[in-house]
Parts: sequence; structure tokens; C-alpha cells
Amino acid sequence: MMKMTRRMLMAAVATVPLMAGSAWAEGLITVIVNDPANPYWFTEGEVAKATAEELGYTANVAAHRGDTNTESTLIDTAITNQSVAIILDPANADGSVGAVQKAVDAGIPVFLVNAEINQEGLAKAQLVSNNAQGAALGAQAWVEAMGEEGGRYVELFGAPSDNNAQTRSNGFETVLSQYPEFEKAGEEVANWDRTQGYQRMQSLLQANPDITGVISGNDEMALGAIAALKEAGKLEAVTVGGFDGSPDAVEAVKAGEMAYTVLQPVAVFAEAAVRQADTFIKTGETGVETEKQLFDCLLITSENVDSYSAAFVLDQ
Repeated sequence: MMKMTRRMLMAAVATVPLMAGSAWAEGLITVIVNDPANPYWFTEGEVAKATAEELGYTANVAAHRGDTNTESTLIDTAITNQSVAIILDPANADGSVGAVQKAVDAGIPVFLVNAEINQEGLAKAQLVSNNAQGAALGAQAWVEAMGEEGGRYVELFGAPSDNNAQTRSNGFETVLSQYPEFEKAGEEVANWDRTQGYQRMQSLLQANPDITGVISGNDEMALGAIAALKEAGKLEAVTVGGFDGSPDAVEAVKAGEMAYTVLQPVAVFAEAAVRQADTFIKTGETGVETEKQLFDCLLITSENVDSYSAAFVLDQ
């Protein structure tokens, strides 16, 4: 699996001629994200749309909100509208395979972003954050923020249908298992959602009132946990770590409410997916050697938070 850093990506992009305004860079690129109510997926859709329009295409953004039936209907619409490419954040690692196959059978190239499907050779590219690397980065930062005394902690787990949830949880465990002074008191599935994060944190607090740490698979769940901890008057005694690099999480880091967040370079790979689609439309090749491409995550703490220059962008 190819690993991409921002520097490598920008070098690659520099070799691709921009075709904005070109008469032959035309047609509809359909962008399908999960839920734009989440700033991460909103940014994913907006960056992809803006890049497509820059390259001379028309573009629209739709959302399946994690439902494979809705996703399938949106793929049908993209086919009916004669899309020249589809940028898709798949709803389900297994359940989205059929939707991708349907688009491919209709002759439309599909480029997956953020999440993978459990089948290679269908999508022209699968561009995702390096979740294992990001989880290890975050877990190590969490350990340092917790301190040498250790303590009991809980984990908020993302949507089980998304491979990223398990990959991050495994990454946390790989690091934390090396520190016996930390005891995992509980884990709850909160499906990437702030409200569920709040509710699950309430339940976890009731069962484990003495916890001193929360490690979360994404920022929305972590922000929900922070709200519950505030309500219970326990936030000052609990270290919370997030994952995504969302604007709200960055504000929480600035405020001292969140120890860190791991930034997923969604703005980078959403743009890269559209540029690879453009290259494929024009040449029959993506311009990248491998289907699966990993983009390294970055750590945001109080030390570098002021370098956060735009949604999901950290200047280095």
C-alpha cells in the first residue's frame, strides 16, 4: 500500500497540468460523502467539489449518511446523470462493494476516499488516512498527557461497519498495551457521533466514576464526551484525546479541554482523488502506482495548534 505525505502529494500534483477552463475537461463528477453535518465529511465534499470545478467539471455533492440503500440509489442517480467519475466515501466496507460494482459496470470510474471497501480491483483508487500510524501517534500523545502515574480509562469506538474504527482501536491497543499502569475500564460504540459520544460517556461515567482518561476514535465522539464530563464536573480530572483534526476539536485543544487531536489530511486526499480522476478521464491511467494509498496523519497539540490555518489543514 502506497504511503503519501503532503510534500509527496504536492510534488505529484505539480506534475499534472491544470485543465481549468479546458474544453475537454468537462462533464459531471458526482461526490458522495457520509454526513455533511460532520465537519470532516463536509470538508471532504466541499474540497472535492471545488477541485472538480477548478479542473473544468461540474460537480455535485450528495450524502448517504451511512445507509447502503441510500448509497445505492445515489449511485443509480450518478449513472443516470452520466457522471464521468464518482468520488465516494463508502458507507460500509462490505456493503458498498455492490454499489461500486454497479458504477464500474456502467463504465464510470470510482475513486474511494476516507474509507476502504473489502475488495480490490473495482475502484480505480482508494485514498485514506494512515489510520494505524495516526492511532499510534495519538495513543503516544495520550500516554504522555496522562502522565507516569497511569490510571483507568475508557475508549469510544466508531462505527463498526467502517474498517477505520477497528484499525484505530487496534492502534490504540498496540501502544497502550505497553503501559501496564493504564487499565481499560470500558468501551462503548458511539458511531462517530457527538450525541452518542455524550450519551455513552454518561453511561461509562456511571459505571466507572474514577476514570482519568478517555481515548476516542474521532473528534465528534470526544467532544460529546467532553460535554458529559463538563456536566458531571469531572473534565478537569480527565484527559481526553481525539482523532480527525476538526475545527471544534482544535478549539477544544486551545481551551485546554482536549489534550490533542490527530489530524486526518482529508483536504489533501479529497483533492488528490479528484485530480487522479481527472488524469484517468484524460489518459486512462490514474498517474499513481497503487490502488490503495495512505496519507500520514499529523498531531495537533497546544504547542502547534496556532499553525492550524484552515479546516483540516496544519501548516508545517
